[in-house]
Amino acid sequence: MSTTTEAEVESQGKTTTVALHATGHVRDRMDQPHQEFSFEGDTLRDLLETLFDERPELAEMLIAETEAEATTSGWAEPPENLPGKWHKNPEGEQTKPYARVLIDGKFNEVLDGFDTEIEDGDRVSLVYPFIFCC
Repeated sequence: MSTTTEAEVESQGKTTTVALHATGHVRDRMDQPHQEFSFEGDTLRDLLETLFDERPELAEMLIAETEAEATTSGWAEPPENLPGKWHKNPEGEQTKPYARVLIDGKFNEVLDGFDTEIEDGDRVSLVYPFIFCC
C-alpha cells in the first residue's frame, strides 16, 4: 500500500517550466537541445519521469538501473577520510559513468538527488560528454 507524502500532495497539479539543456550524446538525440520544458510537479524526479515517458532512449543513456551500471573501472580509490559530507544516490537513481544531471550547474548528487526541488526558470542540464579513446 502506497502512502502519499505532504510534499507529493502539494506538488500534484503544479506545473513547473525549466530551461532544459543537453550536451554531448544527449544533445544528438534531442530534437531541440535547448528548450523550455514544462512538467507536472516540482522535483527532478517529476521532470525526468515526464521526459523519459516522452523519450525513453534518454533514460537508457543517462540512468543506471544497477550499481554495476553506475560504476566503471579505472576510478582512483578515494582516501579513507573524505572531507565534508559524501553520499551516493540510491541504486536506480544514479547516472551512468560520465553522464550527469545538473540543476543550475550543480550535480544532482550534491543536492537531494532525484528529490531535488525545482522552480520555474531553473536550468536543468543533461550531460553525456563525447569520449574518444584509443
